[in-house]
Amino acid sequence: MAAHSFDLIVIGAGPGGYVAAIRGAQLGMKVAIVERENLGGICLNWGCIPTKAMLRSSEVFHLMHRAKEFGLKADGIDYDLDAVVKRSRKVAGQLSGGIGHLMKKNKITVFMGEATIPAKGKVSVKTDKGTEDLSAKNIVLATGARARELPGLEADGKLVWTYRHALQPVHMPKKLLVIGSGAIGIEFASFYNTLGADTTVVEVMDRVLPVEDAEVSAFAKKAFEKQGMKIMQKAMVKKLDRAKDKVTAHIEVGGKVEKHEFDTVISAVGIVGNVENLGLEELGVKIDRTHVVTDEFCRTGVEGLYAIGDIAGAPWLAHKASHEGVMVADLIAGKHAHPVKPESIAGCTYCHPQVASVGYTEAKAKELGYDIKVGRFPFIGNGKAIALGEESGMIKTIFDAKTGELLGAHMVGAEVTELIQGYVVGRQLETTEEDLMNTVFPHPTLSEMMHESVLDAYDRVIHM
Repeated sequence: MAAHSFDLIVIGAGPGGYVAAIRGAQLGMKVAIVERENLGGICLNWGCIPTKAMLRSSEVFHLMHRAKEFGLKADGIDYDLDAVVKRSRKVAGQLSGGIGHLMKKNKITVFMGEATIPAKGKVSVKTDKGTEDLSAKNIVLATGARARELPGLEADGKLVWTYRHALQPVHMPKKLLVIGSGAIGIEFASFYNTLGADTTVVEVMDRVLPVEDAEVSAFAKKAFEKQGMKIMQKAMVKKLDRAKDKVTAHIEVGGKVEKHEFDTVISAVGIVGNVENLGLEELGVKIDRTHVVTDEFCRTGVEGLYAIGDIAGAPWLAHKASHEGVMVADLIAGKHAHPVKPESIAGCTYCHPQVASVGYTEAKAKELGYDIKVGRFPFIGNGKAIALGEESGMIKTIFDAKTGELLGAHMVGAEVTELIQGYVVGRQLETTEEDLMNTVFPHPTLSEMMHESVLDAYDRVIHM
């Protein structure tokens, strides 16, 4: 079976896997990639990309309603949900096709089917045509994750949805319950609420967007409530009674159980790693709560076997997976590889208003024992934000008072998912407050608020 021997086999063609395969090919390896469903994985087909396409539609819809503010006239504003979904699927399809092209261009052999690892260095792929036996000294697991289903809250596709159903809705929700206010939950809540669904979000933690800085969470919550969302914090959905066209949710809040009726429920309560049916336990791979245990270089402890992306644990972000894919390919090729530091990875949530952050929250920095300086700047003090009609938002920066190191940055408001990268680059280059203060930011831009937030931390803010 000489034709089926490779230098590197990647299992899973999401943003971790396909990037690892491309980098491996660039480094002169003979590479195969195995995918059971869609090239591009969940991210391109059922996650990051199609949700952003749908959120863009709701954003334009929201702006159309504000036409008068901008001196414009728009009458009979409406939407066609099927057309919104169709555009979203077209965007996803275009990008998935692009991955196929990249595989060809880089001479990567694609096997569509289910993979198992029968022994070290061996991969067996069940395809439509039968079984293919592959071998390689190095195997990268990039099998991703799927939605966590809680007992009694399982999706049925009609009344109770996961993210997949929410991307191809069978009806427009009138009264919607979203369980979980992490990035996925809050993005869908934002989308459907903007299109007119009466939306309630239930979060078990003490605040929405619980991984964000507490101040940003509080700001976002106020904005969501102003848009008509109901937010229930420290609350838990105990059970769902399903009838023909309605669901009665039993929600425990403050020690009491309340009953609320909805016509649609979206469950977004986290993810579980796709670790089953690969033969990992037999190989001696350690699995902890559905995630493969690895070292900082994504090594599993089994020689020649690596795990990257969602299957290898938090943060569950596409860009972290891609970076790990490159790092592992470099490592295999004997190049100098840098481990991916979780605190240097930005998180972005595309709700309205957008939320973005990198590094430590204020609470985390204090808990780690840092003496800190904190700066803040509101969107209302920025000329470009006012010109855009986006006066609601803030930027917060956290510095080590002793060294001036930028420990964290937290933003809420228009386009902050694009702005955050400035601070990400700064942290990568080990910037200090002095470097940032001496940087000339262009005017008029939203990015000037980043400058002002730094200045504020050192009592030098100009426009506030």
